[in-house]
Amino acid sequence: MEYCEVRGVRVPKVGLGTWRMEGEECYDAVSTALELGYRHVDTAQMYDNETEVGRALADADVDRRDVFLTTKVNPRNADREGVVESTKASLDRLDTPYVDLLLLHWPNPLVRIEETMDAMKRLVDEGRVHHVGVSNFPVPMLKKAREVSDVPVLTNQVQFHPHRPQRKLLRYCQAEDLLLTGYSPLAQGELVDDGTLREIGERYDKTPAQVALRWATQHRNVAVVPKSTSREHLADNLAIFDFKLTREEVDEVTRPSLLKTGASMVKGMLR
Repeated sequence: MEYCEVRGVRVPKVGLGTWRMEGEECYDAVSTALELGYRHVDTAQMYDNETEVGRALADADVDRRDVFLTTKVNPRNADREGVVESTKASLDRLDTPYVDLLLLHWPNPLVRIEETMDAMKRLVDEGRVHHVGVSNFPVPMLKKAREVSDVPVLTNQVQFHPHRPQRKLLRYCQAEDLLLTGYSPLAQGELVDDGTLREIGERYDKTPAQVALRWATQHRNVAVVPKSTSREHLADNLAIFDFKLTREEVDEVTRPSLLKTGASMVKGMLR
């Protein structure tokens, strides 16, 4: 496993995303991932699966301190009391005294970001949260969150894949030593049969999905949280650090597309 190190924090470059996983399927996927060597797990209040994630963590033969665990505050809970109380409830469901990273899942225009970040600081001071961040924030809103926060903002979790390379945000994160966490790195499955990725993958005996994940993780300050429930695909998603794309291949893979990004966003409207 390779790691990103930003602001002195080490985060595994590949984690497990659990969006749209429920019940035993979620428990089994997290359990299998931990068995295979995953040490980064991403969940959220909106996913309604924190209990299953927590149960899998508790049952795994892995020290809790070795797992980087992220959950996200439902934007409906973005006010001061909502952040604190909903996070305490998340910790109860996850059966853990702390999360490594707490994010605001989406901006809430009805709540001042100062109030949200102040509540997150309280949770950090109490030891319930180690690091804080945001999700789905454009650069101006990310800058504002950082300006008003009394604790460092570690990451912005956004959709990130070859059709949506987030160039402006990526440049900002790299310049400011922030982590960009990429969700839907396979564009909701749109890239698993991509011809360009397949052609490049044949050079390295890799699948199109592995090429897409390698493309993402070769960027400085980027980690990804692909979702998978299949043992084979979970293993494949980790097996991406034994090859490296050339500069020309990276450019070939990078194909910004509003149309294809829009299609994947429609699939992930509730992400």
